Amino acid sequence: MGGISIWQLVIIAVIVVLLFGTKKLRGIGGDLGGAIKGFKKAMKDEESTPPSVDDKSEKSAADEQKLNEKTKHKDQA
Repeated sequence: MGGISIWQLVIIAVIVVLLFGTKKLRGIGGDLGGAIKGFKKAMKDEESTPPSVDDKSEKSAADEQKLNEKTKHKDQA
């Protein structure tokens, strides 16, 4: 009942092509594809890049501070 049939999709596609034209739709599709490709590449690069030495030292210092706070709370209890 609430679904969209194939004929409704065809009518919508024809209206979109008439409004925008095939040239503009092709450009939009290319831009969208390029954006998705760039996003995937950025995500892949981020995962493969190891954290720098500065990031490790800052993280370990923060971890050490948290550990010290936990031991202080245990000593007070």
